[in-house]
Amino acid sequence: MNTHHRFGLTVGFVVLSGIVSLLTAPELPAKIVSNWNAAGEPNGTMPKTLALWLFPTLTAGLLLLFALIPRIDPFQANIAEFRPYYDWFIIVFTGYMLLLHVGIIAFNLGYEFDFTYLVLVGSAGLFYYCGILLTRAKRNWFVGIRTPWTLSNEDVWNRTHALGGTLFKLTAILTLIGLLFGKYALYFLVVPALLTAAVTVAYSYYLYNRLEQSEESSPDFEI
Repeated sequence: MNTHHRFGLTVGFVVLSGIVSLLTAPELPAKIVSNWNAAGEPNGTMPKTLALWLFPTLTAGLLLLFALIPRIDPFQANIAEFRPYYDWFIIVFTGYMLLLHVGIIAFNLGYEFDFTYLVLVGSAGLFYYCGILLTRAKRNWFVGIRTPWTLSNEDVWNRTHALGGTLFKLTAILTLIGLLFGKYALYFLVVPALLTAAVTVAYSYYLYNRLEQSEESSPDFEI
């Protein structure tokens, strides 16, 4: 399967999302439940037309952006090195958006379930694959942990992403464990995700400065 095939699969997800909207529109109420609190209780609605086309439209727009990134990044050659993993991230992401879209429609058709759990399970899968992608990503301007220090030093990039990949996978696992804790389940995603972001940024800064100091302290020898 090459890039064109993988891109075609993501387009198929967007088209399927639109088909689901068209087929279910006559059965849905004028107002659709579209928001849930941490306990899984509905707490917000939106007009049917907006709800039916929000996810397909948003996903299509993001898909165009994802397709453009490898063409405009100054490090195009680096993205090419991990392009299959990048493409599969797009597939996983569009699949996640399709899952949420279908979940919202199913709930409003009367199939009641804890929507928060659906979001958490989908998010766990997305986070886990992000962990895989991070360990493969080469230095670029759009994909990965992009801090001034990772973008300035390839060694800092590689080591920060090795740590970030592990932390993203751990966040995914903790998210699934959180399903056992009812209304507190959401915190098993949010807290680890925030800590992962903070730790990776701080680690890239620390590592960059340590490497800079090491280079400055190394004497230069002239022959």
